[in-house]
Amino acid sequence: MNPSGGLAPSPRTLEVESLDSFDRLIAAGAVAMRGWHAQSLDLRGRKAALEALAVEGAIFLGCTFDPGVEDGLRHRGALIFPRLAGVPFDPYRARLYTPQELYAGLESAPYEDLPDACIYQWSIRAGQRHRLDATLASALHDHAIGDALDEFRNSDLCAGRTAVGVMGGHAAQRGTEEFAQAALLGRLLAQSGRLVATGGGPGAMEAANLGAYLSHTPDSDFDQALAALQSVPGFRPSVSAWAREAAAVVERHPDGTPSLGIPTWFYGHEPPNYFATHIAKYFANAIREAILLELCDGGIIFLPGAAGTVQEIFQDACENYYGAREAVTPMVLVGRRHWEEELPAWPMLQKLAAGRAMADRIFLVDSVAEALAVLDRAGTGG
Repeated sequence: MNPSGGLAPSPRTLEVESLDSFDRLIAAGAVAMRGWHAQSLDLRGRKAALEALAVEGAIFLGCTFDPGVEDGLRHRGALIFPRLAGVPFDPYRARLYTPQELYAGLESAPYEDLPDACIYQWSIRAGQRHRLDATLASALHDHAIGDALDEFRNSDLCAGRTAVGVMGGHAAQRGTEEFAQAALLGRLLAQSGRLVATGGGPGAMEAANLGAYLSHTPDSDFDQALAALQSVPGFRPSVSAWAREAAAVVERHPDGTPSLGIPTWFYGHEPPNYFATHIAKYFANAIREAILLELCDGGIIFLPGAAGTVQEIFQDACENYYGAREAVTPMVLVGRRHWEEELPAWPMLQKLAAGRAMADRIFLVDSVAEALAVLDRAGTGG
């Protein structure tokens, strides 16, 4: 309690995600760790510093200590989450993934032996979802990814940039007009200063991340990349060949424009694409979908897709249906025939929107150029 009789204010949370950060805080004269969250730090050799600090209220997540230090920290009031044995990922990671990390070893090993595939195989072991240690590990991981995603969106890299989501079918094959148009959309969005965000998988998602990644290159380089990729149209039958072709494009253009992919191991049979420079991969698909929609403050463009894209349309529609006017973001459906006749989501969307704040924020167009123009008119520039 504070002197006025109310509750004392909670300590400010401080994420300590690198050993350099820890050492700088100590050098600056820190005396107490209340509110500190130390993530995956190797604190061996820091015994004296830790013993000199007041550690009550500190949280250590997956850290390593000199012998005897851990028990002392617990007795002095610190909360320690241990490293979890047999888990093929870091539940306390402090950063988003990169494609190079998820595909580490791609140049010499098959996809089935790479980190992304090994984590997926761990997640679907018989009985895994009923094991307390597995549930804890995946929940801690998803929390850490959410925290890292918040940091990314608040970083200088994203300063002043609205995020526009690009949703569409995973089945769009490289070399098709559908793939080329999705890539063009990602390119145009990035060139307009927007951050491109996708579900992080193959098909239209890969294409949009590709277009964003190469948005700074001449048209000739963009066209050459599209031509090179079509030699391996899809991730079946070989994810390895599919990913290696994408990695070759990235190697030729190592300084691509950042974009975001938010995939899930729930659909682990669909591999993450190699062109999203920052990957927030979750175990829980429901959390991943909600976060992806929430993040797209500049609106969402829905390319032709099937059940997954239809679900995303109406999940976004539900948010907009109940949202205050200032919270409603544009929804742009691309492909009149697809969304009016083949999968008639547009008529239902119109019915839902009638009389609501979202009524003037839904659009049906026929081309990606029209989609971008609609966003410009709606005032969702970068």
